[in-house]
Amino acid sequence: MEGIEGDASVGGAARYSLKPTRINNEDILFCVDVDPESLVEMKTAGVTRLDSIKQGILLFVNCKLSINPDHRFAFATLAKSASWLRKEFSSDVEASIAAVRALSATTVSSGQADLTNLFRMAAHEAKKSLAQNRILRVILIYCRSSMRPHHTFDVNLKSFTMDVIYLHDKPAPGNSPQAVYDALVEALEHVSEYEGYIHESGNGLPRTLCRFMSMLLCHPQQRCPQDDCDIPKALAKKPADSGNTEGSVVVSISQ
Repeated sequence: MEGIEGDASVGGAARYSLKPTRINNEDILFCVDVDPESLVEMKTAGVTRLDSIKQGILLFVNCKLSINPDHRFAFATLAKSASWLRKEFSSDVEASIAAVRALSATTVSSGQADLTNLFRMAAHEAKKSLAQNRILRVILIYCRSSMRPHHTFDVNLKSFTMDVIYLHDKPAPGNSPQAVYDALVEALEHVSEYEGYIHESGNGLPRTLCRFMSMLLCHPQQRCPQDDCDIPKALAKKPADSGNTEGSVVVSISQ
């Protein structure tokens, strides 16, 4: 808080004023992993990770534009490295739908993903966004359970924010999702200007991805640290109390 002033006319209570802060419109670059692991089937029969990702992106775009119609979106894919799918940032929903429909997985594994080009693309576009009083955010959706991403991007000045959603298999002798997750955290912390969030799931439930997408609706300039983020909250029935015959519900924090 700034500008603390005493005000004797109100019983000596202090009066506070906050410095106005501009919240910039966002340019959001979705980068979707199109490795064959994106075609792993979810627990919903006939629905792959990529199908769920497409649904989640469209949910995000529609919700984000309902909050502020001036946000814009562009799209890229990640195989061996990142490449543009739709380079022009647009707030047109139909343009986003067309880009999402064009997403398709590769038939051959690309092995270890190099994020260097993604970061270069984002840094270049961030300069354009800044010139228009906007900020740029990258949302990376990654699907490889044993291939750690790497990069050789040297950050002189952090100019964009990065969020990650990591969908993976359950830990097993043939994979290493924890090592992959750690590498994604390192990459996020290496480049993010504002607080970046990372969410992971190995449960194969489409609704989990939709929940993650909903949590990423929060604007980077208005975020608390992810460790302090206590949403969503789970509703659980309170254990029966012999001294209380009325049913009651308490809110508990999901771990």
